[in-house]
Amino acid sequence: MTETQPDSSLGERFAALHEIVRAARNALPTNFWDYLTGAAETETTLRRNRLAIDSLGFRPRVLRDVSQIDSTARIFGKPARLPVVLAPIGSIENLNAEGTASVARAAAAFGVPMVVSSVAKPGLEATAQAAPASRRIFQLYVRGDTTWVDDFGSRAVAHGYEAFCFTVDTSMYGRRERDIAKRYVVGGRRHVVPEMERFQAAFDWDGVARFKAKHKIPIVLKGIVTAEDAELACQLGAACIYVSNHGGRQLDQGRGALDALPEVAAAVKGQVPVVVDGGFCRGSDIVKALVLGADAVGIGRLYCYGLAAAGDAGVRRVLELLETEIRMCLGLLGVTRYADLKREMVVAAPPVYSPHVLSAFPLLDLSQPSY
Repeated sequence: MTETQPDSSLGERFAALHEIVRAARNALPTNFWDYLTGAAETETTLRRNRLAIDSLGFRPRVLRDVSQIDSTARIFGKPARLPVVLAPIGSIENLNAEGTASVARAAAAFGVPMVVSSVAKPGLEATAQAAPASRRIFQLYVRGDTTWVDDFGSRAVAHGYEAFCFTVDTSMYGRRERDIAKRYVVGGRRHVVPEMERFQAAFDWDGVARFKAKHKIPIVLKGIVTAEDAELACQLGAACIYVSNHGGRQLDQGRGALDALPEVAAAVKGQVPVVVDGGFCRGSDIVKALVLGADAVGIGRLYCYGLAAAGDAGVRRVLELLETEIRMCLGLLGVTRYADLKREMVVAAPPVYSPHVLSAFPLLDLSQPSY
């Protein structure tokens, strides 16, 4: 197996993912860092995301010819360099002034899709203009009436977005106590008024069906964590089921995303693609999700570390390192492509590290400066 060579200028500076995380922490003010890494209330759901991933061990097969690894994938029927989607992040411009425009350029240069948040700058149009060749999905928090929602749908179609994503786990806002304790209000929430919150709380399956009937764009539903809702989404005609607990930032005391994935995948029965996010930070994490039924994996905080550390190039470097880890994981499992992954390749195993937002990086030392 030949290791992929980095095509960015950061290969020497960032030889491992934890070095990028350290650089991001050094680059960000505490308020922005806590917004990025924090979660709701006790942050139990966030920790369970990592616990679910770390509670699986591999059963590798040996003496297989793994000299030629294919780590490419197809997402929404189109080729992608990895089975990875860059998840929507609100107020991402706090991490890098160019926000989603920078992410779109990185996604296009590397070759994976991104999801553009409706509460991130520079916005739907400017992001598309910054990287016309990028594969983009638009994500919406419903903060207005049907006319308001339809305006976003029409604009997304007009600017080449290949799908429209409704985040469906935000009927009420989770209480993110890292921010509350400092009286810090992040930009995306600063301008939310009670009327907007009522629209979010009232949005339901009928609202999704109405939008689907009106707009010629595939719909993604993000925030599905049960078989019952997955079945309803498929019946409604969703083009993709996105398993997510919002990175632990909404409902506290929820299950880890990887724990929710198998029941959702079983309910979907291959009718539409399944994407999952929630704590995925390493190549082996992504492989575990594919074993358990995901077609692609969303990364959020992980690419944000790269964005904060080094802009476009930092995001690409994160993806390069993930590619190296995924290829190595596949080879050491004894397979050369994702289609050869089998359910028996993972089993329950005791976690080694206490789960938290950075526990995937045991060598990370935030007391040391980044150079």
